Amino acid sequence: MHSDAVDLQDWIGRTSEAEDIVTPRLLASFSAMLAPHLAASSEGEAPVGLHWCLAPEIAEARELGDDGHPAKGGFLPPVPLPRRMWAAGDLRFLAPLRPGDRVRRRSTVSKIEEKHGQSGRLVFVTVRHEAENENGPVIDEDHVIVYREAGGPSRPAPAAASPTEPAPHQQEIEIDPVLLFRYSALTFNGHRIHYDAPYAREVEGYQGLVIHGPLQATLLMNFAATIGGRAPRRFSFRGVHPATGTQKLLLRATPGEDDSLALEVLAADGHITMKAAARW
Repeated sequence: MHSDAVDLQDWIGRTSEAEDIVTPRLLASFSAMLAPHLAASSEGEAPVGLHWCLAPEIAEARELGDDGHPAKGGFLPPVPLPRRMWAAGDLRFLAPLRPGDRVRRRSTVSKIEEKHGQSGRLVFVTVRHEAENENGPVIDEDHVIVYREAGGPSRPAPAAASPTEPAPHQQEIEIDPVLLFRYSALTFNGHRIHYDAPYAREVEGYQGLVIHGPLQATLLMNFAATIGGRAPRRFSFRGVHPATGTQKLLLRATPGEDDSLALEVLAADGHITMKAAARW
C-alpha cells in the first residue's frame, strides 16, 4: 500500500454510534418521494430502504469540505484523495423496521484497501453498520466508500455500451432533479454532485447531476421485493458506472437459483450503472 495510506490502517476499528426514530414525518416523506416505486409493506412495517434516511452524519457548515461532505479525519480516515463515492454495499435484513422504532446504529471502520484503476489511484474504505431497535438487531450492513483522484471537466465521455436483450422483469423509473434533491434532503447528504450541476460538471467532471448510489439501490430493493412478494433477507450491490442527468433508468431482474434475483440498472445511454443480487 502507498506509504501515505499505510497510516490509514490506524483507523481500522474506530467506531461511531448514532440514534434516530422512525417518525411519521419521515415515513410520509419517504413514501411520497418514491411512490409509486415502493413495494407494498406489511402492516406496521417501514418501506424497504428507509434505513438509509436514519441517523445521517450531521456537521456544521464550517466543518464541511468543498464538496459538501463533512471533512475527513474524524470517524472516517483522512484519505489523501479528493473525490468520494458510495461504491458498494452488502445488507442482511434481520427484522423489519417499524413506525416509532428507536434505532441505534454502531459503525466500525473494518477495512481499508488501495487499488489502481483506469481513473488512477483508488482507496476503498469499508464500514460495518449494525442497527438495532428495542427488540434487537434489525440490519447489518457492510458499506464500501471509494476515494479517487480528481477528474477534470475535459475528461472524455465514455463510449456507450452495447444494447442488451430484455430481462424477464423490467421497470422504467423517471429521474429528475427534484427527486435527487429530495433524496439528498431526506438523507442529509450535502454532496454537491447531486444538486449543483455546474460543480458536478466543471469540478468533478461528470456529464450532469449524479444519481445517488443508495437511491438506485433503494429502487432495486423495492423492485426485488415487488417481484418476490416480500422484502429480501439479503441484498448486495455495487456501482459500475456513474448515472447522471435527467433520464429514465431501466431496472432489470433475472431470477436465479435458490430464490435469488440478479438485478441491474440500465441508463438511457446503454451503460449498466449498478449490479445487485437479492436473496430470500
